[in-house]
Amino acid sequence: MISSLFYLLGNRGCLFIFMQRTKIVDALKGSALGTDVNVKGWVRTRRGNKNVSFIALNDGSTINNIQVVIDLSKFDVEYLKPVTTGACISVTGKLVESQGRGQAVEIQAEDVLIYGGADPATYPLQKKGHTLEFLREIAHLRPRTNTFGAVFRIRHHMSIAIHKFFHDRGFYYFHTPIITGSDAEGAGQMFQVTTLDLANVKKNDKGEVDFTEDFFGRHANLTVSGQLEGELAAMALGAIYTFGPTFRAENSNTPRHLSEFWMIEPEIAFYEIEENMQLAQEFIQYCVQWALDNCEDDLKFLNKMYDKGLIERLKFVVENDFVRLSYTEGIKILEEAVAKGHKFEYPVGWGTDLQSEHERYLVEKHFKKPVILTDYPQEIKAFYMKLNEDGKTVRAMDVLFPKIGEIIGGSQREEDYEKLKTRATSMGVPEKDIWWYLDTRRFGTAPHSGFGLGFERLLLFVTGMANIRDVIPFPRTPNNADF
Repeated sequence: MISSLFYLLGNRGCLFIFMQRTKIVDALKGSALGTDVNVKGWVRTRRGNKNVSFIALNDGSTINNIQVVIDLSKFDVEYLKPVTTGACISVTGKLVESQGRGQAVEIQAEDVLIYGGADPATYPLQKKGHTLEFLREIAHLRPRTNTFGAVFRIRHHMSIAIHKFFHDRGFYYFHTPIITGSDAEGAGQMFQVTTLDLANVKKNDKGEVDFTEDFFGRHANLTVSGQLEGELAAMALGAIYTFGPTFRAENSNTPRHLSEFWMIEPEIAFYEIEENMQLAQEFIQYCVQWALDNCEDDLKFLNKMYDKGLIERLKFVVENDFVRLSYTEGIKILEEAVAKGHKFEYPVGWGTDLQSEHERYLVEKHFKKPVILTDYPQEIKAFYMKLNEDGKTVRAMDVLFPKIGEIIGGSQREEDYEKLKTRATSMGVPEKDIWWYLDTRRFGTAPHSGFGLGFERLLLFVTGMANIRDVIPFPRTPNNADF
């Protein structure tokens, strides 16, 4: 009680009167100029001399700090010693026009309440440059930096934009399971979910793990996609979208892959591939425009510090239609580039799965705008994609972006029961695992389409960051599950 009373009394022994907190983003607008305000946040820097201290304070509501001016003649100097970089404080004082350069307003401190100090000898975020690699090692603290404050505020705004886009167009937000017995991609790269004692796993007569003893009574995994369940909903509600975490046990330790990431997956009944492509373009342009409209300060910072062409590129995507191009035409362009001397690390030819370098060549070198690539060979695409009349290609579509490569993957879904069943079998997807999915083709089938957007891929594009680990708060990658 004594320490609480000390803080309530404030640094000068005067009664600390409760005042509604003002967020720093609001204080900086200057609408409360000439009045007393209370701001709370973390100290970014403290400088000054024996007479006055200048504190840069940030509370996460904006990338911009507010300057707090402390007249040291009015304060107990010993009391203020813990106010160092990283400390958390509450400041009450008058909001006035700033006399210095770099800020329009500042606070003349009247009371300072110290919530918690940060020992300069051990606090890792001192005022100096830090590499992104180092900051990944302290992911629990990196949101306090300008860079990650900006990235995570943009991440929030992109989430809001996604929900608003679909809600305004009559889509229903549908929750698909995280634990599943099916593999939507047919790739088998899934995380198993089990409660079995791994040190003493019971096996059946065939020497196989006896999953009847497991929690779900069968083999279960973390989902790689909510698509299959999303299709079920679309065939009843008309248009739905999912937005949630997905998991891939792919040992890809690259700047473009995560083991845990978020996916947006709309599924729409009665949509053909052309309508699906148009929706994808409108969706991504809407999200980018939302960022331009609502994240100006953060984008300006990232444009200055990480990617000088960021804002220009975002505006370009919003202002231009995407090129529609068949896979066959894309391969022809790439082969012509090779013939003219362009060197790719991976070979190019009809039937090969395009790599990021191929996708980026089409976008960045050839067309210089986003591309929607369609009609892929069936052998390199998933079992659920609708077969074209040529019997060789499927109605797939990939949206390709500068710096990213593929950012959206989608297709018109195969609605024919026999064709879908045959295709699943040929790709090693057991009918017993997807019988419920096949039922939508047995009972009232209809044309339908959808796509998936990796949320972190979108954020890479919008923020200009180079590594996907830097657009998610706590990255999960091979050998990394800290924090």
